[in-house]
Amino acid sequence: MSDHFVVIGAQRSGTTYLHDLLEAHPDIAMARPARPEPKVFLADEVVERGAASYRRTWFAHATDETVLGEKSTSYMESAAAAIRVRAVLGDARIVVQLRDPIERAVSNWKFTRTSGLEDLSLPEAIERNLTGRRDWDPKRSSVSPYSYLERGRYAEQLVPWLETFPGLVRVQFLEDLVADPDVIGDLYRWLGVDATVRPDELGLPVHVSDEPAGELGEDLRSRMRDWYTKHDRELSEMLGVELPWPAPTPARSTEP
Repeated sequence: MSDHFVVIGAQRSGTTYLHDLLEAHPDIAMARPARPEPKVFLADEVVERGAASYRRTWFAHATDETVLGEKSTSYMESAAAAIRVRAVLGDARIVVQLRDPIERAVSNWKFTRTSGLEDLSLPEAIERNLTGRRDWDPKRSSVSPYSYLERGRYAEQLVPWLETFPGLVRVQFLEDLVADPDVIGDLYRWLGVDATVRPDELGLPVHVSDEPAGELGEDLRSRMRDWYTKHDRELSEMLGVELPWPAPTPARSTEP
């Protein structure tokens, strides 16, 4: 039986590029179709159908690959998804890729704007989000398209996954993946496949789509950094590493 792993997010953190790096490895088969994302474990039906059905449905194209993977970034926000993955796939490995939550929020705004769900400018949208949650039309989106700030509260989103998959969760950062070619090699090794394969050998240059757009302004950016103070500190302590984006400010956080 092939080993399984799941890339659970975070959204707008270079996971499409990561997916391409994983899919290009000769020992890895990624779930198809990849777009829209499978999101299989957001519903209870997958538990009822079981692992064999999951493999038949999403990995019919696989041949002699030894590792099967899925990327669905909605999973990171769902504690129930963690339970379902465990029930169906057992000791699957869980891959998490994060990025500076401010850059993630900007990228999220751009995606929402391009999707036709956002009429506000970037500064207006962030200012509105700093005051609280916005209502949205559930007929147009099953989850809030305006949670620009909330989706960067990585530590609290990781708790259910760390508890459900102790010792099986790998957290890495987009900033490191882009800057250091050894990061993907380390991930390959962690997944149990040939770690000597490199992106340039696969014909995949480092490229992360959806570059941030618009101007936040220094004051608004600073207020966003303050909003994340508590969350970034919790994440740093949880992982035992220094985060690869500006450190939280010593000032009082604007978000409890």
